[in-house]
Formats: sequence, C-alpha cells, structure tokens
Amino acid sequence: MEVVHERCCGLDVHKKTVVACVITPKARQVRTFGTMTQDLLELGEWLVAEGVTHVAMESTGVYWKPVFNLLEGCELELLVVNARHIKAVPGRKTDVKDAEWIADLLRHGLLQASFVPNREQRELRELVRYRRTLIEQRSHEVQRVQKVLEGANVKLSDVATDIMGVSGRAMLRAMIEGEQSPQALAEMAHGRLKRKRGSLEKALRSSVGAHQRYMLRHLLEHIEFMEREIAALDRAIEERMRPFEVGIGMIDEIWGIGRRTAEEILAEIGLDVSRWPTHKHLASWAKICPGNNESAGKRKSGRTGKGNRWLHSILVEAANNVSRNRASYYGAQYHRIARRRGRQRALVAVAHSLLTAIYHMLRDGTVHQDLGAEYFDRLDRERATHRAVQRLRRLGYEVTLQPVAA
Repeated sequence: MEVVHERCCGLDVHKKTVVACVITPKARQVRTFGTMTQDLLELGEWLVAEGVTHVAMESTGVYWKPVFNLLEGCELELLVVNARHIKAVPGRKTDVKDAEWIADLLRHGLLQASFVPNREQRELRELVRYRRTLIEQRSHEVQRVQKVLEGANVKLSDVATDIMGVSGRAMLRAMIEGEQSPQALAEMAHGRLKRKRGSLEKALRSSVGAHQRYMLRHLLEHIEFMEREIAALDRAIEERMRPFEVGIGMIDEIWGIGRRTAEEILAEIGLDVSRWPTHKHLASWAKICPGNNESAGKRKSGRTGKGNRWLHSILVEAANNVSRNRASYYGAQYHRIARRRGRQRALVAVAHSLLTAIYHMLRDGTVHQDLGAEYFDRLDRERATHRAVQRLRRLGYEVTLQPVAA
C-alpha cells in the first residue's frame, strides 16, 4: 500500500494518559505521556524532534481538546477523526495497538479529518453553547416556580400567558412578602392583564404557606441571577460576532428566525461554508438528513445518526418556528410531510431545507426568497388538481373545470 505520510503519529487519548506511536522510515516508536500541560509540551517537543508532520487522534469526549490546543502551536498537521471510522480488529485491543493502528491508517492516507474550527470560533462556540445551556436552565426554573404555585393552588398560569412577566413577578414578590389578599394581588396587573382582573382574583385565591414562600424566594433569585448572566453573555457574544454581521443579517431575513438563532448557527458552521463541497455534505455532517441503510433491496433504519447535537437542536427549533407560517414554503412543506410521516420527520425535513438555504446564502451571498405555499402545487399541477377534484366529489359535488384565461 502506498505511503502518503512518511513521518506521522497516532495518539490514543485518555483522561490521564496519551499513548503516542510515531512511525518514520527508520523505526516505529511508542511512548506514553500524561495529560498535564508539561507532559503534553514534552509530547510536542518529541514529535518535532522526530520530524513528524502529521498527527491523528480520536475525538474522544472532551479529552482531545487540550491535546489539540497545545499541539496546535507546534506547526504540525493535526487530524481529529471519528472513532467509528478507525476501529481496530476486535479481540486485539490495547492502548498501544490503538495508537499503532491510528498511525498506520494515517501513514497510508486512510483517515478523514473532522471539521475543527480555528481557536477564535471554538471560543465563540463555548460562549454560545453556555448561553443556550443557561437559557434552558432558566426555563427549568420557571417550570419549578409553576409547580410550587400549583402546590399552593395558585392558578396564575391559567390566566397569565407568562408568569415571569412584569405583572407575574410583581405578584410573586408580593406573595413572598406575605401578601395573601386576591384583590390586592390582582391590582398589580399591568397592560392587557388588567382586563382579566376578575379571573385573576379567582386564580390567586390560594393557601401559600411558609414553605412555598421560601421556595419562591430562592427560585426567583436564581432566575434573576441567570438572567443577568445571560445578558452578560449576550454582550460578550455580540462583541465577538462583529465579523459575522453580514451572515447574521442574511439568516435573520428568514421569517421565524431571530438574531440569537442566527448567532448560534454561525457559531457552529462559521461563515466559510466552502469546506463542504455541496449543501448535501453540510447536511450529512450536521446529521440533519435521513440515514442511508439499504441491503438486499430493503430499506432499513433511516435514523439521522449522531452529529453536531447543538446545531441539530438549533435547526429543529428554528424549523418549529418557521413552519407556523402556513403562507410560506416551510409551512407548506411541514404540513405536507406531517400528514404522511408524522411531526418529528416533518420538522427534520424543514430543518434540512433551512440548512440548505443558509448554505447557499452564505456561499453565494444571495438574499433569501421564500418559494411560497403554492410551490408544491405548481411543482405537480396535475396531481394537485386531481386531488382537489376527488375531494370535492367525495363531498357530493359534481366538478367541472374551466381554465381561466391568462
């Protein structure tokens, strides 16, 4: 087999150790290093001294990240590869054999590197992902507030759309301070909630005790703390997203997608989508397209597989928003598929369409143009006409079609 890289190294990365196998034209050497900073610096010095040009490692949890970060400055070609693609022969597994197997595959050019963005984008990803985690945790705390209120028979959520709005927070703070009069609490309503004062008085007639006040106090303080942290992250992310403003503006043009969602998408894929030859490669990398598993003429599981879970959840959430607009292409696509295949598959299909549109917008610099809800009818005019006629006939009508003059 042809040798592609004469001097290469395979790394088997663990939490406490890194097994390195260096293959050169003269010899094959195996050494084990710790994962402390000094140990990884020694690993880098050894690789440079041996004249290694390419290094490959598995994407094992988060343990590969410090190794990648420290070796990044040693002028080495680093490859992080999917562990599923480089499994060794079963029954002959040790850390040394794993490192040798990785080095052999790398030497003969049989490894494909995973996409690892530059350091600036990796740091941006961490901030954006942490913000998303805090937003999810805040939602969980709001749900706990609602559970505490239900336990005290406070039916505020039955009347108010958002119990953490201005009116809801004012009522919660008053309850925490010991106010129990439904009339006094209902007087704290603002805006459109004032019209529901009678319903509010009924909903706020409750039995809030010392335990519920204690829980509400701590939950409300925790929610407000997380909101301050989210606001601080918003400012830090906004500063780092300045080079992405053009891309954010393009994605923000899509109905149902806001700035925050656009920031999360760009933090995951970046502005340069040319690293994926086509939109199909990007969808496959994000695992937002059906799986391909066919044998003996039979289609087996079409599961999307495991990919970038952050990007997957962002796109599905965005698909859920854009599909609410029935007058758009995405709304028509969602309802067309959901009738036959179910809601979850329809959302994945819409997410795939969104990612395809975003790919072309970023690659070509084009503006988003919705194809419209009538796109599928125009695509197959005869079939749509036949379906409409048959439906009317089942309802007991005799249908005669007369084309309208242009």
